[in-house]
Amino acid sequence: MKLNIKALAIAAGLLWGAMTFLFGIWASFYTPAAHVVGFAGNFYLGYEAGFLGAVIGLVWGFADGAIGGLILAWLYNLLVGKFAAA
Repeated sequence: MKLNIKALAIAAGLLWGAMTFLFGIWASFYTPAAHVVGFAGNFYLGYEAGFLGAVIGLVWGFADGAIGGLILAWLYNLLVGKFAAA
């Protein structure tokens, strides 16, 4: 069974984007989490604790998650094809 690459990319992007958004909002209320968001801001430019930073994190998270999901589905389909033939 092969995976739908586009569907997994969109699903992973939505999940990762939502997670970064919610974590950015949560970090604005819970100070120790702001350090983690600050560290992630080194990779996701503009991502910080607060609403605007969380929206920026949502965009970066969606792009990052979609690329990761695309690679995962592509690699899975490649390997399942190789091992099914064996």
